[in-house]
Amino acid sequence: MANDIKISIKNLYKIFGPTPGEALEHVKRGMGKTELLDKQNHVLGLRDINVDIREGEITVIMGLSGSGKSTLIRHLNRLIEPTTGEIRVDGEDVLSFAEEPLRQLRRERMSMVFQKFALLPHKTVLENAGMAMDIRGYKTEDFESEARKWLTRVGLEGNENQYPHQLSGGMQQRVGIARALVSNAPIMLMDEAFSALDPLIRSDMQDLLLALQAELHKTIVFITHDLDEALKLADHLVILKDGEVVQQGDPQTILLEPNDPYIIDFISDINRARVLRVRSIMKPPSDSDTDYAGDVSPRDNLESVLVKSGGDTSLVFRVAQRGETVGSLNMKDLTLALVPTPASDAR
Repeated sequence: MANDIKISIKNLYKIFGPTPGEALEHVKRGMGKTELLDKQNHVLGLRDINVDIREGEITVIMGLSGSGKSTLIRHLNRLIEPTTGEIRVDGEDVLSFAEEPLRQLRRERMSMVFQKFALLPHKTVLENAGMAMDIRGYKTEDFESEARKWLTRVGLEGNENQYPHQLSGGMQQRVGIARALVSNAPIMLMDEAFSALDPLIRSDMQDLLLALQAELHKTIVFITHDLDEALKLADHLVILKDGEVVQQGDPQTILLEPNDPYIIDFISDINRARVLRVRSIMKPPSDSDTDYAGDVSPRDNLESVLVKSGGDTSLVFRVAQRGETVGSLNMKDLTLALVPTPASDAR
């Protein structure tokens, strides 16, 4: 069922070094990342991570370089083994999997889209798109129609017989997304998937992912260091710093109610009109007769409402979903929501 917990991460620690078990005891007694490296010559990768990833949603894990986000995503399919903790997929303990169940998890239940595309240069676009099926033992004719379908959906119709070096970076990443979709895995892991792309192409790829997700309802774990990207894509946002979760939840709530100076600095320069949604600041429907200036959707960003209002702060809009009134939006409330969050004292 949609919104059930698909992946559950509990009390997850990862320490890199020759004796991680001994270092773990220091970490559990409160030793931080810098001190652990200085005194114990071990690197703290992850510290007591607790995250529930819901089915059919995009969970975005973000943080700066060294925050542990790529380390975390690689634990989900056990490309990295934890020092201690629990990872469950559909209720099953992934850490207990023997070789064959783990292979099946990686081949059939999880697909991965990489930052560096990871296409095979000697194979055509069509063959790359069907690589997951090829690994499972299928012949090209078995998956060709499915591969062509998804290549068309990601905008690559007519490029099936080209090779990766003949494609632009954005086109290569579209092959990577098609490959993940051809595999028919219910979970997609995307590690900085759009970070290597130019800004305009990157925005197009984000739009493509959202359009596909609206139809397919995959469980997507998306890694990024970019707050704009995180706020655009996330149903659930997890912010890491030095291997720890600083804050997690609805991205709109985090933007309006940051709980740490680290996050305050992240959001202080954000374009709030572009990322805040109507649903975050709307009021309950009014019982009195209201002369609404028009209808807006809960998912509309505030920038679009500003354009619709023409800058008139006296207006009130009806918030409607599927023809039903779900709230009202006063332009005065919208204006107040656009006041930027000041940077922290530390900054």
